[in-house]
Formats: sequence, C-alpha cells, structure tokens
Amino acid sequence: MARWFQIADIPTQQLEQFHEVRLVLGDQLNSQHSWFKNNDGVLYVMFEMRQETDYATHHVQKIVAFFAAMRAFADALGTKAEVLYLRLDDPTNSQDLCTNIQHIMQATGAQKFSYQEPDEYRLDQQLNRIELDSNIAIQCDSGEHFLINRSDIADYLPATKAPLMENFYRRVRKETGYLMDGDKPLGGKWNYDQDNRNKLPDDVEIPPLARVQVNASHIHEMLKQEAVETIGEIDATALQWPIGRRQSLELLRHFIKHSLPHFGEYQDAMSRRGWLLFHSRLSFSLNTKMINPREVVDAAIRAHQDDPKRVTLAQVEGFVRQIIGWREFVRLIYWREMPSYKKTNYFNHTRPLPSMYWNANTKMNCMQHSVQQSLQHAYAHHIQRLMVTGNFALLAGVNPDEIDAWYLGIYADAIEWVELPNTRGMSQFADGGLLATKPYVSSGNYINKMSSYCKSCFYDVKAKTGARSCPFNSLYWNFIAEHREQLAGNHRMAMMYRQWDKQSADSQEAILAQAQQHLINIEHL
Repeated sequence: MARWFQIADIPTQQLEQFHEVRLVLGDQLNSQHSWFKNNDGVLYVMFEMRQETDYATHHVQKIVAFFAAMRAFADALGTKAEVLYLRLDDPTNSQDLCTNIQHIMQATGAQKFSYQEPDEYRLDQQLNRIELDSNIAIQCDSGEHFLINRSDIADYLPATKAPLMENFYRRVRKETGYLMDGDKPLGGKWNYDQDNRNKLPDDVEIPPLARVQVNASHIHEMLKQEAVETIGEIDATALQWPIGRRQSLELLRHFIKHSLPHFGEYQDAMSRRGWLLFHSRLSFSLNTKMINPREVVDAAIRAHQDDPKRVTLAQVEGFVRQIIGWREFVRLIYWREMPSYKKTNYFNHTRPLPSMYWNANTKMNCMQHSVQQSLQHAYAHHIQRLMVTGNFALLAGVNPDEIDAWYLGIYADAIEWVELPNTRGMSQFADGGLLATKPYVSSGNYINKMSSYCKSCFYDVKAKTGARSCPFNSLYWNFIAEHREQLAGNHRMAMMYRQWDKQSADSQEAILAQAQQHLINIEHL
C-alpha cells in the first residue's frame, strides 16, 4: 500500500536510504513501464494538487476519476515499491508541483530526481525549470506509451511540409504492419471512411452499457470540503470511469464483443437513444496510460481475424485509424506547434461562449442533448464535439480561448495535448488550416442526416429564415459570406461559394439578416 504520510514525517519513516525520487504524474498510470522493474532505493511520489484542479474549470467526474485512478495506482505500486502520495487536503501539500518535489528532495537527501516526459506543455516547462541542488542529477525518461517518440517529430511531420493525417496514417500502418498485406493495405484500401457515415436506424439495437461502478464518494466529499470549483453532475457512489488496468481491460473486452461489430458503420451517428452508442469509452484509460494503444489495436484486429464476417474490415479500420492515426498525429502536431498554437485565432473571433454550453438551456435539440449529455456523463463522441457544439461555436464566432477552455474542462478524457489540436485546429479552424484542410462547418442538413435530433426540435431544419428557422442554416451561410476572403481560395470550399453565389441578392440579404437576429438573440435560442 502507498504510504499516506506527510512530507515532514519522511525522516521519521526512515526513508533517508532513498537515492532516487521518481515522479508519477496523474496521466502516467502505466504499470507496464520499465521503471517498475527495479525499485531498489527508489521513492515514487504522486500528488493531488490545486494547480491541476484549478487551471481550468473541470467536470467533477473528471477530477474524481483522475484522483481515484491515481490512488488505486499508488496502492497497487505500493505493494512492490515505496510510494509517497500527497492528497489534496494534506496540510504539507504545497499544491505546486515543483515546490512539492523540492521539499521531498530536501527531506530524503536523494541524489537523483527522475520523471517521465510530460504530455502537457505547461508541465514540461515547469519541470524543465525546476531548481534543485546542484549535486542532484535530473533525468527525463520516455513515457513508453505512444507509437511515435517526441524526438521523431521532425521526421514524421517536417516543418517544411503541410502535415496530412492520411499520409502519416499510411506510414504508421506500414511501419507497424497493422492491417497490412505485405506492402499493401489489407483489402486493397487504406481508408473505409466512406462506408462509415451512416445514420443510426431505429431498428438497430444499441449495445448494452458496460457498467463500471466505483464508489468514490470520499474523493467527492474532499473536493467539496476543499471548495474546488467544478461543473457537471456526478453519482460518486457509482463512478462510471475505470480507475485501474483491470477495469480498463474489461471495458476493452466489452467493446470488442458488443460494439466493434458496428463501430465504424455508426461512428458518426448521433441519437437521443443513448449517450455512448457504439463507441468504446476507452479514451480515459488510454490518456491516463492505464492501457496502451498497441494492446487496444491488437485486440480489435484479432477480433477481425477471428471472425471477419462479424467484425468486418471496415469496422476495425475505422477504429484503428482513430488510435494509431489521428491520436498519434494530433499529439505530434501539439508538440511541433506549441506554445504558439494555443494563441491561434485565424478568424479573429471574439464572441463570449454562450451560457447554453454551461447549462444546456436551449431550444436547439442537438445542442441541448449534446451539452446535457456532456454535463451528465463528462463525455460526448467526436461528431457531437465536432459537428454540434464545435460547429455552432465556429458559426457563432466564439473566441477560441473560451471554447478551448470549455472542451478542456468538461470531458473526462480531455488532456491538453489531445484537446487543443482537436479544438483549435479541427473544430475551430483557428490555426488557419494547419490541421484540417477545411473548416468543419455545416447547416442543419448534416445534423439531420446523421441524427434523430431534428425530428422533434423547436426549430425547422429546412427553414433558412423566420423566427423558428434552424439557427445552423443562416449562421452557416453567414459564416461562408463573412469569411470569403480567407476561404474562397480553398478548393474544398469552392462548391459552397458557387451555391451561395447562385442565390438571389434578396435571398442572401434575408439569410444574413436572419443570422444577425439569431446572433443578437443567442442567449435565448
């Protein structure tokens, strides 16, 4: 078990024999790391800190799940090594990463401090600047989680070329051998995205939800006592996020058995019938490193190999692409472009984030359901994030700083290395096209095509003007017209501009006037 004592008690615990202190961050819960093969003379340290709870307004489930997973990891590691774990409410906890480390190094007299590469820029900078006695050796080790090392960014994404995820994905496929037939893609196609854009029919049964039930009420009570500001809902007696490797692997097995057979087919679908549909809910386990991408991909490919009729190539390719393609790609973009990436605002958008993002109070069914689901479950799948909440924010001209902070806080799986490129680049096009080849904007027609939201909505998805016209419609054309100078040269937007130009001047004027009315009334939509 982890030792639950204060920093001031270290000498009385006879821990002066430690020659090395190793830091384990809250998203480095990788029990398979080579660090743990040799624990002689090593003290592992883990901290719950206000610097982490307070840098954004987080969903309460996110903080509780992280702390519960950290405590479970510390207890498991404590059966074979010495672990010093500082709770958030520990009076000796300075609530600052570097200060805590400095105090522990002084108390132990250890001559070496080691840490794994942080996956967030701010933590990387913090540890790069840590001030320790000159006789203390500092070592930074690989996190041993991702397929591509940070040191290889220039090789995979040279700054002289525009990065294309498809090219990156194909290279990783070739290097790993995943879904390959020699030097050719298995099945003759690299990408089955065209087969994976289906609306969920009413007669298709949604798979059962894997029940992960963790009683974390003690952590929730601590957060309330410490007055940590959070958003969202929680049943702390039945936390729905896995907090250990065993639960994460159970979640993986459940996904492979129940959801993977239709994952690709309906991965873009949205429905009020369920909040998870055919998605895996593995992102929290992956991003905290409780499981690694290779074992997830191996399990999916093995399911296809064992029963290719049940788990077709199109289903498994769509899943594998998200793991070894997109996930690895956005991480390298993040590290190549930081810190300037966090300040990009290509369209100079400045509108405050509407209050509906915090309270789900809107008559737009798609927005109401996507936000309410996020508040209730700390989760929304990629199309809800990209084509509903992200789409509306971009069409409304929301300041990317504000929408970025919302995404970072509200989702349990949101860590900046993965959240920032997806928000700034993919969702908001704030990087001017570095990550995405066009803005991901749409009218209500796309949402109607991919969801059941529009059937019972207050607004008419087919109407462009009028008080009850779908706001997405006029806002879409307003966006197209407003940003013509920046987008007209994009070949992927050419058809949209041709469609806009075909409309009469009176029609254009009416649509733009309706868009302005919706923007004026944005807090009451």
